[in-house]
Amino acid sequence: MSPSNVPSFTELMADCHRTAVHLEMRDSYGVDYETGDFAAWRKTGRWDNPEYWNPWTSLVRDAVGRGVEMRRVRIVSEPVTEYIRFEYAGTVNNVSAGEKVRWLPRRQTSGIALPGNDFWLFDGQLVEWNHFTGDGGLAGHELTDDPDVVKLCASAFDTIWERAIPHEDFAV
Repeated sequence: MSPSNVPSFTELMADCHRTAVHLEMRDSYGVDYETGDFAAWRKTGRWDNPEYWNPWTSLVRDAVGRGVEMRRVRIVSEPVTEYIRFEYAGTVNNVSAGEKVRWLPRRQTSGIALPGNDFWLFDGQLVEWNHFTGDGGLAGHELTDDPDVVKLCASAFDTIWERAIPHEDFAV
């Protein structure tokens, strides 16, 4: 599906019934909507802005309440970047809403076939690619249900999930 025809994430989650898994592989994201929160985190060490988090945590709680298992793995370089410390500070919001989050040091991924982009995989059938610019800005989304791509993403995620460290046991 072309990037201009991709349904919103909320619509994709509404059509999800069993699993939604997310793989993040960048050490830094430069998305505009986080600029203010990133600056505040630098001052306070906390990322707990309800205006930012409430839509996400509501979406997660709704999905989990419908029986959808939501899991996320972040592959990170060590020592972690300032941005990853920022993400780590906010992850308590993901977890408290019902999302399961794990972290995997990049050095432990060498033998894993990884897709070239971050993705969401819905119900093991539909991949949403998340495209970013070189400096981490959001460059759009793309959907595919190509069976070979779905298989690659599912296999990569499952392998990474097994190796990854649960959020509560990972220290930045």
